[in-house]
Amino acid sequence: MLVSTPIGNLGDLAPRAVAALRDADIILCEDTRVTAPLLSLNGIGTRLQPLHDHNEAGRTAPLIDAMRGGRRFALVSDAGAPLIADPGFRLVRAAIAAGLTVSAVPGPNAAVMALALSGLPPHPFLFMGFLPPRSAARRAVLERLAAAERAGLNATLVFYEAPHRLVASLDDCVAVLGDRPASVGRELTKRFEEIRRDRLAGLAAHFRVVAPRGEITLVIGPAPEHVATDDELDDALRAALVDMSIKDAAATVARDLDLPRKQVYARALTLREDEA
Repeated sequence: MLVSTPIGNLGDLAPRAVAALRDADIILCEDTRVTAPLLSLNGIGTRLQPLHDHNEAGRTAPLIDAMRGGRRFALVSDAGAPLIADPGFRLVRAAIAAGLTVSAVPGPNAAVMALALSGLPPHPFLFMGFLPPRSAARRAVLERLAAAERAGLNATLVFYEAPHRLVASLDDCVAVLGDRPASVGRELTKRFEEIRRDRLAGLAAHFRVVAPRGEITLVIGPAPEHVATDDELDDALRAALVDMSIKDAAATVARDLDLPRKQVYARALTLREDEA
């Protein structure tokens, strides 16, 4: 059973989540020091076992054997929904492959909450987890996203980020993606919750002065629609006119560049006359 836990406010633990944690034989968690207070607050005495990035590969096979033997496990992360930028994927995949039943108790999720509060288009969205910690690797990821956008991806982007890397990540986003509308969600559901909405450069300028603290979710608006330049139109028409009639070339280029057909046809006539 995958059980979502609060992302900050401990009052957000659902009644069904409490029941699932009580009914389990063992609760698998990232850090017992984080999960134990939540269980104590809700009167849950189920035994805890750690399952995290460093031991999941080695623990998966014994856990599957225990499940086959009838043991009931609940899996939680330190906060939010299990597997979403947290451990557990190997175990769940192995359980599915073994024909075991896997179910879940839904609950809080920082990415979805930050998206809803951002004021940016809520769908489609693309959740990317954490960006790489080093600038070169981070820019490489962003470059791949930019290439996907040039190929047609049009989605709001959602990332988790560490507070000490936020400004550097915002600077890299501006350099690669351009200065788009964005928001930074900080300390969601907690006492000092903050949603700051601005363009990427404005957010970077703010957090350069006011050091960010707490858990961070960065939401970036989708790429602006690309409008073909005059040079792009001319290049596309010249290439098409090599082996097409003016009419066919204009129709093809108008479709490919999403431009009015009459405009493209007129430009094709001009290019053909200039060449003549």
